[in-house]
Amino acid sequence: MFRKLIVSAFAAVAMASSAMADSVVKFAVTDVEGLEALQQEFGAFEGALEKAAGLDIELFPVSSRTAAVEAMNAGHVDFVLTGPAEYVVIKQLTDPEIVVAWQRPDYFAQIVVLADGPIKAADDLKGKTVTFGSVGSTSQHLGPAQSLADLGLHYGKDYEPQIISRNVAIEALIRGDVAGVGMNLGHLRKIRDAFPDQAFTVVARGRDLPNDILVARKDVSGDVVEKIREAFLNNGEDLMAAVLKGDDNQKYSGGFFLTEVKDSDYDYVRSMYKTIGVDTFSNFVGD
Repeated sequence: MFRKLIVSAFAAVAMASSAMADSVVKFAVTDVEGLEALQQEFGAFEGALEKAAGLDIELFPVSSRTAAVEAMNAGHVDFVLTGPAEYVVIKQLTDPEIVVAWQRPDYFAQIVVLADGPIKAADDLKGKTVTFGSVGSTSQHLGPAQSLADLGLHYGKDYEPQIISRNVAIEALIRGDVAGVGMNLGHLRKIRDAFPDQAFTVVARGRDLPNDILVARKDVSGDVVEKIREAFLNNGEDLMAAVLKGDDNQKYSGGFFLTEVKDSDYDYVRSMYKTIGVDTFSNFVGD
């Protein structure tokens, strides 16, 4: 009898521990690698979201966007914050539920050239070399390529695209080895600070890019998803203040959380993929 009581007690503890584990909401971010960096950037936000949603939130590090997909499909993570280019692939591979968009003010792609150089308009890039940053990046690759496509310049036909890291590309631009560099406004500001004696100008600017987006694994409880969504809706200012505690999160400064978001809002991103010759979204470009 005593043994049965001990076994029952252990079973009860195990069930309670399992229930507690199941009640923890795991939150991942695709562009932050490692738990230490994730805690530095989103530690304050983790606490703020716990308070606003009344849920136990736990930051879950992922090493890549592919790892985020695998974690979602395996049921190891519940919510993932990702960029627009990554979202359309994650949508294809995991069919998540959209929760809320994270607005990034002045988030647009552009083609930068030397102000005193020979390129004065986008058409002058015909037959020249234009560089792009990280393969598949919304604002360093897809967006800049689309900004040229919107002006009638076809990727790989009217100009030669090359994938080169931004700093190396800028040095090549100054030497005259390349004609233009794709980037976003934040990158351009950093480059102007890094090269104060060099003048740069923009010859192509795309429309504002779709927002970063928080998605939920498709089988996460509807009640949990709604609590998270309501937390952003009702406590947006407090949550944004917590997000901005992270140095790299300053890209969200002045932005808002938007709960009225549709998958079709990201069709512009899908058109960007097609611009660079990608017609399916079953894999991340560059992986």
